Amino acid sequence: MEDYSPATGEIIGYVPKSNESDVDKAVSSAREALPNWSSLTHIERAEWLDKIADYLESKYEEIAILESRDTGKPISLAREVDAYRSVKNFRFFAEMIRNLEEQHFDMKDADNRVIYKPVGVGALITPWNLPLYLLSWKVAPAIGMGNTVVCKPSELTPMTADLLMKAIDEVGLPKGVVNLIHGDGIGAGAPLVAHQDVDLVSFTGGTGTGASVAQSAAKSFKKLSLELGGKNASIVFDDCDLDKTIKGVVRSGFLNQGQVCLCGSRILVQENIYDEFVERFVNEVEDMKIGDPSQEETKLGALISPEHLSKVEQYIEIAKEEGGTILTGGYPCLPKEFENGNWIAPTVISDLDISSRCSTEEIFGPVVTIHKFTTEEGAIMIANNTRYGLAGSIWTKDLEKANRVAESIDTGMIWINTWLHRDLRTPFGGVKDSGIGREGGKWSLGFFSETMNICTKL
Repeated sequence: MEDYSPATGEIIGYVPKSNESDVDKAVSSAREALPNWSSLTHIERAEWLDKIADYLESKYEEIAILESRDTGKPISLAREVDAYRSVKNFRFFAEMIRNLEEQHFDMKDADNRVIYKPVGVGALITPWNLPLYLLSWKVAPAIGMGNTVVCKPSELTPMTADLLMKAIDEVGLPKGVVNLIHGDGIGAGAPLVAHQDVDLVSFTGGTGTGASVAQSAAKSFKKLSLELGGKNASIVFDDCDLDKTIKGVVRSGFLNQGQVCLCGSRILVQENIYDEFVERFVNEVEDMKIGDPSQEETKLGALISPEHLSKVEQYIEIAKEEGGTILTGGYPCLPKEFENGNWIAPTVISDLDISSRCSTEEIFGPVVTIHKFTTEEGAIMIANNTRYGLAGSIWTKDLEKANRVAESIDTGMIWINTWLHRDLRTPFGGVKDSGIGREGGKWSLGFFSETMNICTKL
């Protein structure tokens, strides 16, 4: 399979198109390695995670360069987010697993001892927007808790998954603990999820694909975690710090070209400051530098593929048909070398009904809609007016009000006066069509293990 540069449209690599036979080999490899790997102590496995982290840290800049080339995101973002978190994920879970202790519940006449056992062979399926970031987020706790895994990255962004496998090989991790298959969803992903020797599935991706994964996994009662789409609201009250809020909401709307499931693609602004906010917000968006991802000053890069660009363009046309006003957008003026890339300028749309398609469906691109509200209740109603429930943000100086509103929103995560400020100990996941289950911190350790209670009569 051909791997294209989102920025230039050029072929930058070739990807093996794995099939069911490859899946069988990978799962068999994982199954064979499971007994020896699961017999190690938590401390021994944590040491392996640290070795992988050390190797990835030595390849920090290479990770950033590969991720920028493969995804089209700015090199500064790939360095600050992707490379940083890829190392951090292994270090974080190494420390957490190293300190994992049995739980004891004493009775008058008995002792209950709760231990953590591996689930078995895991299928880890990751998307194209944060390739190594999300793969390391799954691999580290999965193998740290004694499982063996088969990884299936997106065929659109294979480069850093390949780098991770080289890291694992270089540090000498026992063969079969971590396995990689490439390929598309039909040829490789589907048979992996359905495989009879796969015990758990951790999937991050689109809601439609997630539904198919859930249906396939349910037939054999596999343990399942789904982190799916989002249509998140940024709620701006009239008592906010406007300078900080505008910068924060711009970041939440357009980080990684809006190709993050947590992005705030619906901006709800209280009527008293609506006009001022919109004017300043549009100016801030238009000041963002879009262009060559390899340049340090670039803030916005290319979209992942021509097909995805077409999807975003279609939604902008739908917004016009729905009565929306395009406040800013269009196509950037770029050098000739980028003429075959997947480029579109950040787009801000107003005057849409809160129930319109562009206001309720996930676009997953550099497109935000702006809506006016009057009261707290109105903001909550708009925020909940979608089938998704992943994340959101609230901007106000009144923290009592902020927490009151946060607790009324049907979502898995809310940030107050910030966005994407992550503590890796906290649960990550959504409700409704945004997913099933939680990962992160002890929730990841819980998902990637089976707890067993041993009761001893005294």
